Amino acid sequence: MTVFTPTLETQRAFRDALGSFATGVTIVTCKTESGPMAIAANSFSSLSLDPALVLWSPAKSSRRFPAFEAARHYAIHVLKDDQVALCQTFARDGTAFDGIDFSENAHGVPLINDCLAHFECTQHAIHDGGDHVIIVGEVTRAKMTEGAPLVFSKGSYGRFTDSE
Repeated sequence: MTVFTPTLETQRAFRDALGSFATGVTIVTCKTESGPMAIAANSFSSLSLDPALVLWSPAKSSRRFPAFEAARHYAIHVLKDDQVALCQTFARDGTAFDGIDFSENAHGVPLINDCLAHFECTQHAIHDGGDHVIIVGEVTRAKMTEGAPLVFSKGSYGRFTDSE
């Protein structure tokens, strides 16, 4: 067992401890003046049922941050367990839509087809969160399909399995 106080010197240990919490994996998309933009995020969470609110938290240091901070409309896509390559593609390049099966909604937001679920959002609020911001979106439309979610924990991708 490792016990520490989170500081700049223990930042790696803090990240490792946070990585113990398994999360789903999402791709967030928006429309920009130069075309569609995407970013991989595991900081997604539900927030409220009434109104229908969700949140996610991009890093301020990301080159893609300004596009998502400014986006009035965006979509959050929950990935299936067989979509690791899709996640890795957008983790490397937010404009890598060539060969990706997607359409656009009425606001021009890219909607990636064949994801486990997606949530079309209108920006509701942005809150400071240290080196990240918390973006709250009101869900205006949602879509879901059958399948198993892609899971991320301790730096690795995996799949959810039932406990026996």
